[in-house]
Amino acid sequence: MAGLLNRLLPKRFRKKGLAIPVVRLHGAIMTGGSQFKPTLNLAGVAPMLDKAFAVKDAPAVAISLNSPGGSPVQSRLIFQRIRALAEEKQKKVLIFVEDVAASGGYMIALAGDEIFADPTSIVGSIGVVSGGFGFPEMLKKIGVERRVYTAGENKAILDPFKPERESDIEYLKTLQLEIHKVFIDMVKMRRGQRLVDDTEIFSGLFWTGTRGLELGLIDGLGDMREVIKRRFGKDARLELIGGARTLLGKRVPGVSAIAPNFGEIAAEAGAGLAASVEERALWSRYGL
Repeated sequence: MAGLLNRLLPKRFRKKGLAIPVVRLHGAIMTGGSQFKPTLNLAGVAPMLDKAFAVKDAPAVAISLNSPGGSPVQSRLIFQRIRALAEEKQKKVLIFVEDVAASGGYMIALAGDEIFADPTSIVGSIGVVSGGFGFPEMLKKIGVERRVYTAGENKAILDPFKPERESDIEYLKTLQLEIHKVFIDMVKMRRGQRLVDDTEIFSGLFWTGTRGLELGLIDGLGDMREVIKRRFGKDARLELIGGARTLLGKRVPGVSAIAPNFGEIAAEAGAGLAASVEERALWSRYGL
């Protein structure tokens, strides 16, 4: 719409320079989300991606990425949507990492034709992690007996209130290895000959942007404004593509515009608190 209005104005009133649409993908990658704690997932970012790639005169879409990871499924879905739109609309995708693009965040970064980062950004963590807590001894101390009834011997696999079973751990590791292979294949497909021959790349380690450039995980160091003006001219300008707004007026992708009732607000606040704890654990893994 902004581009159409700009073309309708007399030349002397039109904005100069090429407009490059910008999409911000910031936060932990999880399903759901609420007005109190938004999360990064396909349902939330799809409308903004559609708007950005629909800008006809733009030769590229710039994506500001800042994510410590999260759901591998949502990460891959976002990656696939970006690539599908890029091919459909014949546009380049330029990814700009801010604080971190690690684990699922780096999986999304792979959608870029080029990836840029700050020298102090964190990139990588190409691996899979699962975590939780076990409470069987605590139940014994407080005199609580755990009772679980299943149809299927493995239906209660990895129950945190029962002692660990070696067979459960082995099965979980099998799933992790399968997901890890998908991640590795994506990195090799997208980064190709740019990657150096170093087995530690796929070990789950993470690096600064400077080291990431040496390893071939990114293509350059620099911020969005600098790169865009160097690539498309000094008059090139960035146009942020906005999402929906929360009750507090903050732009958040994927949040319904329908006003919730008090019960829904209370439920969302509780869910937001739980999501905050999980997200904080993801960020803290990288010292952030």
